[in-house]
Amino acid sequence: VLYKESVGTGTPTPVTPEMERVKRNQEICSSVLYKENIGKATPTPVTPEMERVKRNQEIISSVLYKENVGKVTPTPITPEMERVKRNQEIISSVLYKENVGQATPTPVTPEMERVKRNQEQISSVAYREGLGKATPSPMTPEMERVKRNQEQISSVLYKEQMAKGTPTPLTPEMERAKRNQENISSVLYSDSFRKQVQGKAAYVLDTPEMRRVRETQKHISTVKYHEDFEKSKGSFTPVVTDPITERVKKNMQDFSDISYRGIQRRVVEMERKRVDQDQENLTG
Repeated sequence: VLYKESVGTGTPTPVTPEMERVKRNQEICSSVLYKENIGKATPTPVTPEMERVKRNQEIISSVLYKENVGKVTPTPITPEMERVKRNQEIISSVLYKENVGQATPTPVTPEMERVKRNQEQISSVAYREGLGKATPSPMTPEMERVKRNQEQISSVLYKEQMAKGTPTPLTPEMERAKRNQENISSVLYSDSFRKQVQGKAAYVLDTPEMRRVRETQKHISTVKYHEDFEKSKGSFTPVVTDPITERVKKNMQDFSDISYRGIQRRVVEMERKRVDQDQENLTG
């Protein structure tokens, strides 16, 4: 506070092109002096011992980090939190679109396409030149054994870090909810499928090859039908005729006769009404 009071109020000066040029020159000079003071370093090869030390340091750092984190209390995700989260995403999207502003679209001309392709080719060539040559190493049995051991160790560590879950009994209420969900999913799937497929026919080209296959299938079906008919011809299935079967058969016959007579009577009445109507039309 005392420092700010002693400084007082300054007079703002506009940023002129000359001040911009001086600022860039100062940055360039500072970068050159910094690089001159660094000097040259001697690169050291990465040995297996250095790799081992690096891995140990990473493991120790991870352990210390987990110890310092401590325990937290998990909070359930409520519908209110979901609503607030969605509102925040919508607000962020709106603010982002407002800050973007309006841009002037430029047409993609053939010249721009040509320059873009040239840049991609130059970038690809420069990338390949910067890669250098690598020495392929054969996959020896020892390397295979080490790889399998690493996978097993990773699997064991993963299972140790996993917590134990509490099994919940499958109650009748859960079974009912599961069946309801399956029914709802089935109904939604059927509705979606019906909207997509209903009223749309699958067009298949009627080529000579397909016509030949269709005729062949008809011949095969006919031959198969005749073979089955010849095999079953002359054989019958004996049925025991008992009083109950006879009674059911007689009842079915009576129902058929009653139904037929009712329909026949209705047909006769309709025919008589039609004839009467025709006569009335002729006399009227």
